[in-house]
Amino acid sequence: MIEGGCFCQNIRYALDDGKYPSADCHCTMCRRIHSAPYVTWLVVPIEKFRYTAGTPKALKSSTNGTRYFCPSCGSHIACVNTEHPDIIDIPVGSLDNPEMAPPSGEIFGDTRLPWLPHPAA
Repeated sequence: MIEGGCFCQNIRYALDDGKYPSADCHCTMCRRIHSAPYVTWLVVPIEKFRYTAGTPKALKSSTNGTRYFCPSCGSHIACVNTEHPDIIDIPVGSLDNPEMAPPSGEIFGDTRLPWLPHPAA
């Protein structure tokens, strides 16, 4: 089992063991909502994900996207998009062992900040 949660540990989740793709997202929405130059997401089939403690708060961040965060500490926990309702995106930084999910690519590279180093090819 793969586990993770928010900063204050009020929200906890678990994923079934498995290999899941991950990617660095450079979109402006992720940058703003995470206050970071980019966010690394783990892409998980929705049926493999479950909350084990707490209830996150939902934020409708776009026409198609809903983001979930801890109402106590504000940590972002997940993003669900109606364009791909069968998956849930989990920020790698919320995993208990984030080293297990190195990014395998990037998305929205056209909005990548110019001072970021480019990933190794």
